[in-house]
Amino acid sequence: MNKNILLVPGKLPSDTAARVQAPSSKSISHRNLVAAALATGRSRLRGALESEDTAATAEILRGLGAEITREGSDILINGLGGQLKNEGPAPLLCDVHESGTTCRLLTAVLAAGQGEFKFTARGRMNKRPMLPLTSALEKLGTKFEFEHEAGYLPFIMRAAGLPDTEVHIDTSQSSQYLSGLLLAAPLGRGMKLVPTAEAAGAIVSWSYVQLTLQTMAEYGIKFSVEERDSPDRDWREVNWRSVSPPKSGLCRICVEKGSYKNGNYEIEGDFSNASYLLAAGAVGLRPIIVDNLSPASLQGDREIVRIIEQMGGRVRVLGRSIEVSPPEKCLQGIEVNMGDCPDLVPTVAAMAAFAKGPTRISGVEHLRLKESDRIAAPAAELAKVGCKVQEEKDGMIITPPLRPVRPALPFQTYNDHRMAMSMALFSCAGFDVQIENPACVSKSFPDFWEIWEQI
Repeated sequence: MNKNILLVPGKLPSDTAARVQAPSSKSISHRNLVAAALATGRSRLRGALESEDTAATAEILRGLGAEITREGSDILINGLGGQLKNEGPAPLLCDVHESGTTCRLLTAVLAAGQGEFKFTARGRMNKRPMLPLTSALEKLGTKFEFEHEAGYLPFIMRAAGLPDTEVHIDTSQSSQYLSGLLLAAPLGRGMKLVPTAEAAGAIVSWSYVQLTLQTMAEYGIKFSVEERDSPDRDWREVNWRSVSPPKSGLCRICVEKGSYKNGNYEIEGDFSNASYLLAAGAVGLRPIIVDNLSPASLQGDREIVRIIEQMGGRVRVLGRSIEVSPPEKCLQGIEVNMGDCPDLVPTVAAMAAFAKGPTRISGVEHLRLKESDRIAAPAAELAKVGCKVQEEKDGMIITPPLRPVRPALPFQTYNDHRMAMSMALFSCAGFDVQIENPACVSKSFPDFWEIWEQI
């Protein structure tokens, strides 16, 4: 699907609910692929997501020697037993395609191995920063040879294992640097990891770190999380599931040396990709029921449910399903800090176009470093329907028109899957919508357009 796609509003009665299923979590699928490949023996990942990003992770793990096959909706993996070696004369090619998760997780994990690895990428991934991670790894003895600019792909990495030490890692741009080091830590002699935020920034996307810790716990890795009130106070152990986004330098994660355990693992539904389906119930004419979502999930993007409620959408939790119905009158603008759920910003920005009053999104300065500039891109596209968008350093203020106008131009996607899916929401609100480059959704949600037809 490389051509533009035209979405025409449906004509089903407003009281007819559409029922669809959320795809499996991309973030959890990545982490389980890595953990199962590091284990000894065979693992089954039930319902693992099949997308361009997860395929990039699987491709690199196969290059290391892991046996990875698909059986229906499951993935079977015969693991490497923690042995990550390249004994060949040339660096092992690791093409991450356009997947930031693949790149950050596997750069750290392979640094715990032995040998040379060449990391390459495509498109905007070559311009996305890696310096916080590569700098931390260089202090641990890993060597990097950058083809162009230091801290960016492509590069050759010379790995010689990781020592047992305390590492401070800057997570003000991405939590993936920390998640990669966490997954790598048991392969050496253990490690203490302290997340920091340089230049008075904030530690972002903490919920994704919790997803990493959840995966490690499920695969038998032992760790503890400690906090302190100030740099001169003692550390105290806390429950890792209840830790809020910590302040810089006041939290550390102590990972023990250990082996990942093989087994059967279930991949839960993805709140990030379900956000477009749920939001359709709030901006459209009829209820939407989305199955395969756990209300107890650690995913930060489960926040979409609270945001929809805050804006006036009606929400019911039905076991592992969530129903969203349009508001009784209209959606309301809100102020929301989205530092722990940044992937929701394009969704919430699109919803804001149909709200009464402005919506202010903050806490997401790092969104300018994603697949597209996810502050500038929504601003440009929302202007096409009459919204006034004021870009700020860490977010945006969206002031909708009294009545959104019909787009005169196709919506651009900037080759960003989340932009494509969020702009589709306008078709639920009565517009004929033309989406440029709809195939970019394959990065995370290949079946999106087929499921969207049901809505």
